[in-house]
Amino acid sequence: MRSGRTEVQVRPGVEDDLKALTDLYNHYVRETPITFDTEPLTPEERRPWLLSHPEDGPHRLRVATDADSQEILGYATSSPYRAKPAYGTSVETTVYVAPYAGRRGIGTLLYTALFEALASEDLHRAYAGIAQPNEASARLHERFGFRYVGTYREVGRKFGRYWDVAWYEKPL
Repeated sequence: MRSGRTEVQVRPGVEDDLKALTDLYNHYVRETPITFDTEPLTPEERRPWLLSHPEDGPHRLRVATDADSQEILGYATSSPYRAKPAYGTSVETTVYVAPYAGRRGIGTLLYTALFEALASEDLHRAYAGIAQPNEASARLHERFGFRYVGTYREVGRKFGRYWDVAWYEKPL
């Protein structure tokens, strides 16, 4: 797949990606309210997260890489929505794109691959929480058929202020 000037490959995430995925995530931990983690994580702390996204099943990890350098440009996941068994056919999805790789269609490539992988799973709904404001993420989710369902007001505190989270859902 081509995105911008670089050939981009999307594939399942593997253990060798752990350090680069952790580094990418930590950028968002340190610099943005997009994630409500407040302290950077080590790869060892992030390992259970990686291992909870096998190559098959409803909880997946897709990674976008530069075809030449194999540098990770972003990733998308489907994760459990809630822990209780009745939520088993629902997933929460998310996408993170490297800050230098934005506006190149990486998020679209990642979500396309993720939802293709999930198409054969016994899933009913996908949910996405978007810390506000984040118009780019809202537009991406709407392009994939998510619809806005409500906002949790001032649900998270980071960087000395409270943040709203808008919730979106998509039938699967």
